[in-house]
Amino acid sequence: MDPIREFELQVTRRQLFGKTASAVGTAALASLLTPEAFADSLKGAKNSGLHGSLKALHYPARAKRVIYLFQSGAPSHLDLFDNKPGLESHRGIELPDSIRMGQRLTGMTSGQKTKPVAPSIFKFAKHGKSGAELSELLPHTAEVADHLCIIRSMHTEAINHDPAITFIQTGSQQPGRPSIGAWMSYGLGSENQDLPAYIVLISQGTGNTNDQPLFGRLWGSGFLPSVHQGVKLRSTGDPVLHLANPPGVDAASRRKLLDAVDAMNRMEKAEFGDPEINTRIAQYEMAYRMQTSVPDLMDLSKEPASTFEMYGPDSHKPGTFAANALLARRLLERGVRFVQLFHRGWDQHGNLPAQLRNQCRDTDQPSAALIKDLAQRGLLEDTLVVWGGEFGRTVYSQGELTKDNYGRDHHGRCFSVWVAGGGIKAGTIGETDDFGYNIVKDPVHIHDLNATILHQLGINHERLTYRYQGRDYRLTDIAGTLVKQAIS
Repeated sequence: MDPIREFELQVTRRQLFGKTASAVGTAALASLLTPEAFADSLKGAKNSGLHGSLKALHYPARAKRVIYLFQSGAPSHLDLFDNKPGLESHRGIELPDSIRMGQRLTGMTSGQKTKPVAPSIFKFAKHGKSGAELSELLPHTAEVADHLCIIRSMHTEAINHDPAITFIQTGSQQPGRPSIGAWMSYGLGSENQDLPAYIVLISQGTGNTNDQPLFGRLWGSGFLPSVHQGVKLRSTGDPVLHLANPPGVDAASRRKLLDAVDAMNRMEKAEFGDPEINTRIAQYEMAYRMQTSVPDLMDLSKEPASTFEMYGPDSHKPGTFAANALLARRLLERGVRFVQLFHRGWDQHGNLPAQLRNQCRDTDQPSAALIKDLAQRGLLEDTLVVWGGEFGRTVYSQGELTKDNYGRDHHGRCFSVWVAGGGIKAGTIGETDDFGYNIVKDPVHIHDLNATILHQLGINHERLTYRYQGRDYRLTDIAGTLVKQAIS
């Protein structure tokens, strides 16, 4: 039975003209409400090689692609990047009210009777020509210090994980907005027709193995067309669910089936004018091409032993941060625009020294290896690498403070991230007070960081917008200032 012919036989001449008239009106309305769905007809020779909604870049791009190494759970800036040696003289002393200044606390320490100052037990040293101070827990990161721009004055309004991660990923603490990778895909499109523009890889750290979950909306497309959502690659089984053909179905049969589905989808699109049908058509075709491209991507057998040695022993283990970092480089080589690694396990409310050692053992060597690998392949100069979490940790101890053990609660007033490559200038930006609790110089909001990421890709963050429910939305909401000190 031919399903297309069966459908045609059910359509009378009067029904045909009626549906054609309504479809034209619907298409006209859709073109006004969602012009990006009709962007193909607007693209011309002056498109500068872009495949997204932008017809041309707003600035000369310093970066073509992004790797975002997101450390879910919030790394302790005080134990990794923000050295406060003077805190030792305050060990165990109650955090002064003049420092806290009535800050809102989480429910985990708001009722804690005392808030004793907990200096880091880890040693710091200066590294590279920039003199960047880094913890002893980051010996490999120290080797690439002269590539890093360390921002010690990041801040956010959120104090709990889910709203904080949602905020830094989408520009809003409320779910429903597009993620940064989806905005990138929407604006710039993909450079590889065989892989999505935005791919996500997730790993579980050996720090806090009971860390908070990650939700798919963190790499979702929100109200943007769903073709721009991140595609998560799995570490076990099929990298993408249902990507392989079922038993008894060969490539030719799959192609014939997809051609029939495509024809029916196009008829449905002509009848109803729903732009999401375009997404459905595109995703069927992408899935078909990924059946060949993804197995080749995941096959690491041709990587030399020196590569695995550089990324560390965990790079042989699928699903680890090290293996994902190596895959991220391979994705960039294949033209993927935005690759995001989510690494869980950074939520050290207790037993911080032991957990943080494990967590840094997961991430330090592969993060540095990624920088070295990109640099030696000539990719770092036009690749932006971002490393950081959703907020920082408190200077006071959560729970009992002992000589060699303590925990830290959430802290949004200041935290540290680092950025490298893609026209970024190495060095250190921002300064916190003697307690690492408040910013005293060059504050950088998460909207500022996102605005700067877009700028390095040639995008004015105020001009990459999408009209939804009568309002023009953007990643940085109604805020965002470039971090000019970070731009070379």
